[in-house]
Amino acid sequence: MNLKKSPEEGKMLLGMVLFNGFQLLDVFGPLDVFGFLSDRVEIVLIGENGIEAKSSAGPVVKLNCSFSKIPDLDILMIPGGAGSRREVSNITFLKMVRSAAEATPHVASICTGAAILAKTGILDGKRATTNKRAYQWATSQSNQVHWIFEARWVEDGKFFTSSGVSAGIDMAYALVSKIFGNDLAVSIALRAEYIWKNEPNIDPFAKEMI
Repeated sequence: MNLKKSPEEGKMLLGMVLFNGFQLLDVFGPLDVFGFLSDRVEIVLIGENGIEAKSSAGPVVKLNCSFSKIPDLDILMIPGGAGSRREVSNITFLKMVRSAAEATPHVASICTGAAILAKTGILDGKRATTNKRAYQWATSQSNQVHWIFEARWVEDGKFFTSSGVSAGIDMAYALVSKIFGNDLAVSIALRAEYIWKNEPNIDPFAKEMI
């Protein structure tokens, strides 16, 4: 499927980058938040081969486009998962992620997706966080990032980075709030019957790891 085109008129375009070994909730938790905004946001799944990506849990996901056919995005998301440990050594993958991130107004990572962004160098000088259970490895990908240990998510300019797995959902609501307003974010959380932990600095899971 060639998506080298604009989304439907008036809609923003969100691209989620997938790779073999991605974490299911990292991807579909945040995407379902934006899925409530199908009248305003179009979602595409992007991968290096443009065909499919296998999650760490086993299910395989069909992709919409390859890196060579990434359309102009408004939001770029990078998930984590076991496969992120391989992709930080994939030079082609890193170059494509950096290029897309440089061109996109809103860039977000979930869990160890921050390690991928950090390895590209695009987070140099920025504040960021990542999964506390993989903190030592993830933060070792760059010493030029101001890593924040205790944070549910961190916002620095156009970059949103979140902690482990489910934190990506809270971050997604924060991103909705930034782009579309807090009232809409709260409304979506109510529709999803989700208790949005909307204080980015409150991270009980970090305290457990100290």
